[in-house]
Amino acid sequence: MSKKHFISLPVQLFLSAIIAWLLATLLPLPSNITQTTAFQLLILTKTTYIGLLKMVVGAVVMFSLLQGITSLGSTLRLKTLGYKAVLFYSFTSLIAIALGLGSSLALPAWPQLIDTASVSVGENVQLIDNTAASGGAIAEKLFNMALANPFSALTNTNLLAIVVFSLLFGVALLTSLPTKHPVFEVISGVNSALNRFVSGIIRFAPIAVFAIVFEFTATSGSAIFGQLAQFALLVFVLTLIHGGIVLPVIAKLATGIKFSTLFKALSAPMAMAFATSSSSATLPLSMQTAENELGVSQSTSSMVLPLGAIMNMDGTALFEGVAAIFLAQLYGVDLGTSGLIMIFIMAMVSSIGAPGMPSGSMSGMQLVLLAAGIPLEAIAILLIIERPLDTFRTAVNVEGDIIAAYVIDKWQRS
Repeated sequence: MSKKHFISLPVQLFLSAIIAWLLATLLPLPSNITQTTAFQLLILTKTTYIGLLKMVVGAVVMFSLLQGITSLGSTLRLKTLGYKAVLFYSFTSLIAIALGLGSSLALPAWPQLIDTASVSVGENVQLIDNTAASGGAIAEKLFNMALANPFSALTNTNLLAIVVFSLLFGVALLTSLPTKHPVFEVISGVNSALNRFVSGIIRFAPIAVFAIVFEFTATSGSAIFGQLAQFALLVFVLTLIHGGIVLPVIAKLATGIKFSTLFKALSAPMAMAFATSSSSATLPLSMQTAENELGVSQSTSSMVLPLGAIMNMDGTALFEGVAAIFLAQLYGVDLGTSGLIMIFIMAMVSSIGAPGMPSGSMSGMQLVLLAAGIPLEAIAILLIIERPLDTFRTAVNVEGDIIAAYVIDKWQRS
């Protein structure tokens, strides 16, 4: 097929989403659409695609990190690269939280919610007890997640544990084996095979996007409470500002890259993140984009991007900050200075360990509510609107990951 007739992946994703939305909106769908065979077959394609990505993402993270660490050649460069990644991620997350809290407090307060008895928490949401908001409990939870058996972590897609094990094991290999040891060649070969496998999976992304958009449009209701609509609009605008202005300006100032070049490169992974609401599922495409479109070295992308998938959640941090203010005002909770400080700190901490999957921020949101003294039942209100908002902030999370890899790679070469 000639290049002039080839439709790029971002265009394919966009067209798939538009066609799915038009069909779900214009066709006379039956009331029991979810029970029809055609609908279930369509959803099966989405489940298969997401399942394939989940099946390989743990191995991709592990071997990418191992290759990235062992290809650095020295522990000094590893220390420098990791330090820069953590510094960059912390900086952009602080900006996101400050943007969310500052804007929420500057706007008129939402009226206090009178009746919330009819809103119940879904069965799939596991709440935590009041003791879980203490510093010791938070530290214990993070350590329990990070110091897990690596085989169990691969099975459960515990990216935090996979990253910790890969970092420690990679450092051990780097310091104990000679540079040309066969183990490094095995790691490189496995990593190449995984990348080829992922490339094949990504070719089916437009079909999965069609199924995801059609399902959401056909099954979601159109009635949204006025207060939730205002909240959703605020989160969307702030997320757009952070992703469309703050992060690109940082990339421009740090590297001099043109905005057109940057957004062209980011379009495909951001579209995938928007469709799947999973930074983990988008990770393989993010790594390909960083290396092939932006010229990021493999040693940088294979370390910085997996780290970003678990600790760089700008969109999630922004959402949690705005949501805490929103719920506090709905419940008439007077936060005060201490409450705002706790929201700021907990939004930062909880976003770091948020799972890179759809609605993964809900576990961290519970910590934010408890730390600020907001009734835990308030999380049920977020569940009404959280899923659509998750798509936008996941796209920004992925954008921040790739920009971080690009900026840090430029720093490394300077």
